[in-house]
Amino acid sequence: MIIIAVINTFKRTEKKYILTSGIYERFRSAISPQMQEDQYGWDTICSVYYDTPHFDLIRRSIDKPVYKEKLRIRSYGVPAPDTNVYIELKKKYDGIVYKRRVSLPYRIAMDFLDNRTLPEVSGLRDRQIINELSYCMEHYSLRPAMFIAYDRVALFCPEKPTLRITFDRNIRFRTTDLELIRGSDGQVILPEDMYLMEIKENGAMPLWLTHTLTELSVKPGSFSKYGTAYKLISGAATNQL
Repeated sequence: MIIIAVINTFKRTEKKYILTSGIYERFRSAISPQMQEDQYGWDTICSVYYDTPHFDLIRRSIDKPVYKEKLRIRSYGVPAPDTNVYIELKKKYDGIVYKRRVSLPYRIAMDFLDNRTLPEVSGLRDRQIINELSYCMEHYSLRPAMFIAYDRVALFCPEKPTLRITFDRNIRFRTTDLELIRGSDGQVILPEDMYLMEIKENGAMPLWLTHTLTELSVKPGSFSKYGTAYKLISGAATNQL
């Protein structure tokens, strides 16, 4: 049987901002003439990150190298065996994010990740990305390392299709039950009244967005969901020594 995989590739910049609930409300109001909420509204995104037994990928990422990469499996909501999910390889080089991903039924995706069973796909690009994912798994000896979930709303700009803004809240993680089908519970790592905003664009920000950020004194920062969760568990382990 041939599995027809939906392939997506991205190249863009991503800037992150931590907002209080008050600033979030003012920002949403200010950009409402230009940005529209997508059809899903608030949705729960679940991911399992893959890493080495010693968390080499995230430890390297925290050191902010010029090049870094992460591999994860992601679903929108808690999947069933035949729900389509994404396996994603996210690379960042010199501030530019490159993402390559493949969409497969959950059971097929897990057979690939757990048993290295290559799914049958059609098309050269499909096979190239599957091979790239397979190489990354083998090269680093990756295994499930951490589950992360959060509630997200995504906005798009009808006049500038490459621009997306997302807001995440209730960011949580766990280091047990590292399967997407095990539910979305976890330890919260960002206070309930805080939001993580990401502005995603493959070109320059529009002036109206730059002005809004300036007027509300919103400045970019550094926040990695996986990195923050790893620091929590590594700090706890250190304190127990």
